[in-house]
Amino acid sequence: MTIYLDVVLIENLLMNYIILFATGIILKVRIKHMRLILASLVGALYTIIAYISTLKIYSNIFLKFVLSLVIMYIAFNPKNVKKLFKFTLIFYLTSFVFGGAAFALIYIVKPQEILRNNGLVLNSNSLKVIFLSAIAAFVIITIGFKVVKNKITAKDMYCDIKITINHKEIETKAMIDTGNFLKEPITNTPVIVVEHTLLYDCIPKEILNHLENILGGDFSEISENIKEEYMPKLKVIPFSSLGKQNGMLLGIKAEKVIIKNEEENCTKENVIIGIYNKSLTKRGEYRALLGIELI
Repeated sequence: MTIYLDVVLIENLLMNYIILFATGIILKVRIKHMRLILASLVGALYTIIAYISTLKIYSNIFLKFVLSLVIMYIAFNPKNVKKLFKFTLIFYLTSFVFGGAAFALIYIVKPQEILRNNGLVLNSNSLKVIFLSAIAAFVIITIGFKVVKNKITAKDMYCDIKITINHKEIETKAMIDTGNFLKEPITNTPVIVVEHTLLYDCIPKEILNHLENILGGDFSEISENIKEEYMPKLKVIPFSSLGKQNGMLLGIKAEKVIIKNEEENCTKENVIIGIYNKSLTKRGEYRALLGIELI
């Protein structure tokens, strides 16, 4: 088999990018494509050097791990060492899924054309394998994520959140609702459902006490100055649930939401607060519903 280094470089660049992109999707981080391309290029260049080199150092496990840390830092710029190692772990898990799918396809397609050198495997059907393994890995990861989500324990069902609206902060306990995929339909922004009484310090009571009237187009109970200030900020969010197939919520964008858990606090700045005009529970165990996508 004739191996062209430029083809190997492009193939590895593409595969690395797909894996890094999938890692970013799983981690729910902001993806910057230029950073991903640069990180993918670093990994692809290492592949070329390792293949043409006769030095065993390039197959050293420690060097490969350091390279993984460098790639993660370039791709996602984690804020601390803990996040760097967390990102690297997810990167490895994603790589194993992609790698397993790729190896299976290689051996199915044409195993006789496999070349090995310095711990690297090359095959003439690499581009075909890349796309097929990407599809297979995506299906596996999606199914695996759903299984893990469904196995969430009761202890992990609740968390504390801090919401900032109009420069005022409120704190409450939220339930993590695995079935809550509610989003504002125009901007596709995730929604946290919060009891209206919890928002009295952030939003005028004239609005909170007349939610149904506002949704019905009746603003007679709202003073002109509040109407001018708040009406442009309010969002109408359609939803469906058991017993109510076509419901509507009023929502308002939060300046930020801090989700607290045992490991670390997670800050979200692109969140809509859906205002619920009743109590979520009789005993008040929680006063907000949080979609698992925000965790």
